[in-house]
Order: sequence, then structure tokens, then C-alpha cells
Amino acid sequence: MRVLVVGGAGYVGAQLVPELLVQGYKVTVLDLYMYGDDVLNSVKAHPNLKEIKGDMRDSTVVKEALKGCDSVIHLACISNDPSFELNPELGKSINLDSFEPFVLMSKEAGIKRFIYASSSSVYGVKDVPNVVEDMELEPLTDYSKFKAECEKILLKHIDENFIGTILRPATVCGFSTRQRLDVIVNILTNLAYNTGKIKIMGGDQLRPNIHIKDMIRAYLHVLKCPEDKVQGKIYNIGYENHSVKSLGEMVKKLVEKEKEVSLVQEDTNDNRSYHVSSQKIKDELGFVPKYTVEDAVEELVMAFRKDLLPNSLTDIKYSNIKTMKEIELR
Repeated sequence: MRVLVVGGAGYVGAQLVPELLVQGYKVTVLDLYMYGDDVLNSVKAHPNLKEIKGDMRDSTVVKEALKGCDSVIHLACISNDPSFELNPELGKSINLDSFEPFVLMSKEAGIKRFIYASSSSVYGVKDVPNVVEDMELEPLTDYSKFKAECEKILLKHIDENFIGTILRPATVCGFSTRQRLDVIVNILTNLAYNTGKIKIMGGDQLRPNIHIKDMIRAYLHVLKCPEDKVQGKIYNIGYENHSVKSLGEMVKKLVEKEKEVSLVQEDTNDNRSYHVSSQKIKDELGFVPKYTVEDAVEELVMAFRKDLLPNSLTDIKYSNIKTMKEIELR
């Protein structure tokens, strides 16, 4: 089977692509490579890897990328709200306008399976003990609204020959060869290790997280499941729901094995809080996460110690929004 990974040189994609190759898949990557051409260097010479540097808004490029593929894992988007709000028109063109044409071209190319990476942010703020998949979506930002719209688009086009599955990931954390240091656990660990100081805004808000290794396991698991088990299904992918304060305290405790860390807590107007349940994918597909937030923090600490993430406080490649500003993506 050949899998097209759209956004395969991104934070999750850079770790997913090598694992797909290990599992015996042939892989095509379509990506703009905004964060460097070297993120897939470990597998660049692999005979089953095909890399296409291009824009998924370009139909010619998309048709070329789809050739010979059986499945699509669609990861590409302008990620998270700050990055999206930097240039709303750009975000809309990538996150929404390009999606239905991509789905239709995928069907025309004979793609059998299409896995779409949505987001747990589509739920908005929920005052319930557990947020489950059949709850009403109340997205608060354009980013999350367009994620919700793309879900509808994919489900509209599925049929017996086109299997569509939607995953709603929690916030991903941990080490990648295309590292992001602009998501909460990774931000806190970077600051704790490299400045000795961390600041948390608020504290009681719950934040669902998923280790990057488990996120990759989830994509592989869904890809391998029988078609009738995943057709038209939507699954939350999360593991632990920690408060912002407990995340800060956890990072402080783990980093303090090596160096002293101070923690400051400040008030915030951002009271988004939600507890995402991932029970459905466990019950229906038998998928259970194996890695913890602590594992993610410890892996990042090791990466800093080994200088695998040089200039982590200043290099723009670790930040989506700073990179987009620098390259003036249009």
C-alpha cells in the first residue's frame, strides 16, 4: 500500500513517515517544507519514500502526489489559533477552501481510505465531565470552525469505495525531528530547561494532551483497521487531561532533577477548559495510549541535553507563527 501523507514534513508527519516506512508502507509526502528540507533526512534515501515539495492548493501538484496511492493521511493545515489569526485569508485558503477539491481529486484518483486530522478544539468550551464525539460542536475560532466544516465535507463524500475517518487529536507533545516549541507542554519544558523559569497563565483550566508517539500509533491503527470498523467514524485521540497548573508543576519537578526551576502563576482571561474522553476508540477499535506527558517532558529534556534542539529559545523554526511571518507565506 502507498500512503500519501499531506503535511508529512510537519511536527507529527516527520515522525509518522519514518514509522510508516518501518511498517512496510510505501509513502509519498506532499509538503511545503516550511520548517526545513532536512526533517526527513533519516529516511531520505529510503527506496519506498517519494517526496514532493509543493502546495496542496495547486491541483497539478495534488494530482501528481496522488498517483499510485491507496490511502491519504491529511495532516496539513495552518496549525493553532495564533498561527491562523496571523493571516486569516491564508488560513482559510489552506484549511478550508483547498479541502473539498482535495477530497474530490482523491476519489477520482482511486483513493480507498482518507484519514483527516481534525482537532479537539471543535468542541469549544464544555461544562461537562467528559467531552465525547457525539456532542454538539461549538467552535470558537475560525481555525476550529473550518476544522468542523472539513469534517462535514469529508463525510458528505464517503461511499462504499471511499472510506473516510476523522480523528480529533488533543494537544500533541514530545520530541520530533520537526520540533514545535509553541504548544503548552513543549513550551513549558523549553523554558524550564533553558531559562530556569516558567510562567503559567491561570491554572485550573484543563488541557487534554497526547504524546506524539501515541498520535502516530493512532494513525497506523486506524489505517490497519477493517474498512467497516472505521467508515464514517469520528474519534477523539487524547490520553491525559491535566490542569495548566499541574502541567507546570510536573515540568518543574522533572526538570529539577538537573537544574533549579522557578514557577510563577498569573491571572488570564483565557478560561478554555475541557476534559476530552477517548473511550470510544478504545471500545470500538481497541486503541489505548501507552505514553504519558511525563514521558514527553523527559524526552524533550534529553533532546536539550544532547543539543538536538539548538537555539531553542531564538530559532524561529520551532514556532509556526514566527516562521510564517519570516517566509511571508501567501
